Amino acid sequence: MKNKFLLLGIALATLTACKTASTLQLAEVQPQKNISINNELKNEEEFVKVIEPYKQKLDKEMSQKISHTSVDLTKEGDNSNLGNLLADYTLEGADAWTKKNLNKNVDAALINIGGIRTTIGKGDILLKSVFEVMPFENEVIIVKMKGSDLQGLFDYYAKTQVNNPVSHLYIETNKGQLVKSLINGKPVNPAQDYYIATSDYLALGGDNMKFFSKGESISTGIKLRDLFIEYFRKTSNVVPNTDIRLNFTGKK
Repeated sequence: MKNKFLLLGIALATLTACKTASTLQLAEVQPQKNISINNELKNEEEFVKVIEPYKQKLDKEMSQKISHTSVDLTKEGDNSNLGNLLADYTLEGADAWTKKNLNKNVDAALINIGGIRTTIGKGDILLKSVFEVMPFENEVIIVKMKGSDLQGLFDYYAKTQVNNPVSHLYIETNKGQLVKSLINGKPVNPAQDYYIATSDYLALGGDNMKFFSKGESISTGIKLRDLFIEYFRKTSNVVPNTDIRLNFTGKK
């Protein structure tokens, strides 16, 4: 941190010099000795004193227990327990918002495994654990889609066979070919409107999920991380679902 502020000071001094250079004449350039910027530089004691109370307050807040898990929550495998858990939280939170604001139900949820940045070890779940898992400011988006357009979602999974977590979806493939696709345990009705909860990143086509462009994106104003924190707080002991949602037989 102290090195960053030293560099900032040097940059500001340089910019100031550039502004006044046009009114000055260059007299003579003398070679100077290089100054190495490294961890041996002295602490900026005054700066440290100023930020220390805020750092202590932040550390205390981040170290508070918000839940507990009796098992390691990981992102490994096609149906990872952490992936299933966060996909379920996404669906539940989005469904509550959609019932209140649209008088509709959320039919399914889809998040990306790449957005889950780490795992949560067995034991107490701290507030900082959720920030480490989800460091991004992604928003929950509801995408209204015709059933006929959901084929693009299922084809995406059949083609990529990536373990992007889902909730209330079942996708079965065999050697890259779609075998079975269900939403809420039922076959898709091509004429029906479905409401899919996801992140703004995916709704905009992130991870090459172009199929969402065929739907209507509805903003909720809810941050995914805030939603996860809320649901961890609601559950004193987390028990993730381990059911099979992605069944990639003969996966390449």
